[in-house]
Amino acid sequence: MEIRSLDGDDPATIAALLPGFRETMRLELPADPPVTQALLARLFQRRHGTTRIVLAAFAEGEPAGVLKLGLDLGDPTGPGHGSLWVFPGFRRRGAGRALAAAGRTALRELGCGPLLVDAPKGQAAERFADVVGADRTGETVRNRLRPAGPARALLEAAAARPVPGHRLAHWDGACPDDLVESYARAWSALDERVNGQARVRRPAVADVRAREAEAARAGHRPLVTAAIAEDGGGIVAYSTLFVRDSPMADAGETLVLPGHRRRGLGAWVKAELLLRAVRENGHLALVQVFNDVDNTAVVALNRRLGFEADSHWTTYALKV
Repeated sequence: MEIRSLDGDDPATIAALLPGFRETMRLELPADPPVTQALLARLFQRRHGTTRIVLAAFAEGEPAGVLKLGLDLGDPTGPGHGSLWVFPGFRRRGAGRALAAAGRTALRELGCGPLLVDAPKGQAAERFADVVGADRTGETVRNRLRPAGPARALLEAAAARPVPGHRLAHWDGACPDDLVESYARAWSALDERVNGQARVRRPAVADVRAREAEAARAGHRPLVTAAIAEDGGGIVAYSTLFVRDSPMADAGETLVLPGHRRRGLGAWVKAELLLRAVRENGHLALVQVFNDVDNTAVVALNRRLGFEADSHWTTYALKV
């Protein structure tokens, strides 16, 4: 088993890994749309404010599995957080153990750690964690919504309850120039660490533009709906969604600023965003989002809007 370091932003990396991911998803999630190049490019690209480690195990010249880790540049001694996959035809041959060992070594050389890996919750992940000496540190739920199903009525009901004193703004792609500073200020209130992404630290207009360009490079188009206080307070809530050439889109973050919560703003902006996305993207049939189970407010919001939990993922920590 040979371990190679790859560049997640190199199209050749995506081309090499795509067959293994398609085989994996056909086995694990047969009802899902096929994995696209855009989805894989988004998964492996270097995110704003981070660096990325991509280690692949090769057997007989073929990719057998891969470990993807994101490191927050603002936390130079912090964890490497990501995911580890072993492709179906190469399981039980030591690829997972080899990738975990290589990841620990890479983080140790950088002075970082621990290694945080997300895996589908179940006996296979627990057994692997025992073998490599990993500790369970958290849990994530994958929520999914099918806009054409019963959730449509829930979305329309939420969208029909505007919050007095606020108006909505919508954009696709780049944030309008007259809103971008307010959007950056709102984004700065987001304090949830996301797998492989940097924690937000006083973002400015340049950070907003960098994140928009990052999505575009991976073939994704961000859709945003924001609530603006009519008293001149600027953006006080927003929700994001990323669409691509696929029937499945990824929900991003939904944020309501402190002091404006418990008024229905989160449900209003997210419902409006999802309904608009469906109207403007005829191919869109499924929206997915991963939420930390401890983020009870967002989990409850998604449930009210018709999202349903279809799987749970466990985060494991390996000391380096």
